[in-house]
Amino acid sequence: MKNLLLLFAGILITTAFTNPVPASIEAEKKVKWYTWEEAAELQKKEPRKLMVDIYTDWCHWCKVMDKKTFEKKEIADYLNTHFYPVKLNAEQKEDIIWNNNKFEYRQAGRRGIHTLAYSLLDGKMSYPSIVFLNEDMARIMISAGFKDVKDFKKELTYVEEEHYTKIPLQQYKAKAK
Repeated sequence: MKNLLLLFAGILITTAFTNPVPASIEAEKKVKWYTWEEAAELQKKEPRKLMVDIYTDWCHWCKVMDKKTFEKKEIADYLNTHFYPVKLNAEQKEDIIWNNNKFEYRQAGRRGIHTLAYSLLDGKMSYPSIVFLNEDMARIMISAGFKDVKDFKKELTYVEEEHYTKIPLQQYKAKAK
């Protein structure tokens, strides 16, 4: 009887600490992040807008946005459906060749900077920053700073539904639910 009780207790403890959500469902909640090169290749086959998350490894608010915004199912689903989401480390050392241009890491101050991040942000280096590009890889807008789910969803729909062609973002956000 004692062995049976120990076995039962072991099963209870084991099941209490396992994730009840199947891995396949859990995977659906995640953003499918692409490298710049992967997104550029996908653009050739199936054009979509790009959402580029420009971050650094040391940026506190970048990590908060990863956890509190990008990991939410509503945001992940929307990004995966309507955009090619790209993560771009503003201090990465690897070169990026795109559109017959070489973008590279350059030492500057205490930390260096990747010239693609610098170019996308017009030299206004602030993290996190989101850059939205259209299907032709032309910049639609830059959005600097942390965004919670509600504000970020408004920005995503503003860009995806092309409201930027008709109304400034702040007006759209004021009208959007």
